[in-house]
Amino acid sequence: MTTSVTTTKTDFRVLSREAFATVRESILTGHRALFSQRAFRTGEILCSFSDRGVFSQPARLTLQTGLDEHILLFPEFLQYINHSCAPNIFFDTTSRQVICLTDIQEGKEIVFFYPSTEWDMADAFSCRCGASNCLQQIRGAAYLPPEILSQYRLTNFIQQQLRHQTAVAKI
Repeated sequence: MTTSVTTTKTDFRVLSREAFATVRESILTGHRALFSQRAFRTGEILCSFSDRGVFSQPARLTLQTGLDEHILLFPEFLQYINHSCAPNIFFDTTSRQVICLTDIQEGKEIVFFYPSTEWDMADAFSCRCGASNCLQQIRGAAYLPPEILSQYRLTNFIQQQLRHQTAVAKI
């Protein structure tokens, strides 16, 4: 997964059409992203997901669901949902649902906040999402202050890690 890149209709090609979105690839960079095929409302469930593999270590395309549990997503096209510091969806790893955080217009890129699921990422990167609140460097929730993380919806696992981190700091 990589940071989100805004594309126009003339600089990408459609790789696949899925139930509610299309996978597009930039002709210039080869960057792939998932774009909505219809409008969604805040709170709406885009789809349910499961795993097509479980690993003990993080990898570029996994979501963290536990301390030593990282899943590859199914349906597979969900792997093209890129990072943004201004996310429009959330991966609820407890209910295994993709949920809209904001209204999403047809044709808009579907993006999520990687630290909402990742404690310590396998591949840190410099963010170029362009959001006014862009954090610049994305490494995982473990590297962000609580006041930043409080602005985002976080998985139960990340919330648990934050509580543990706070408890350890008090000792």
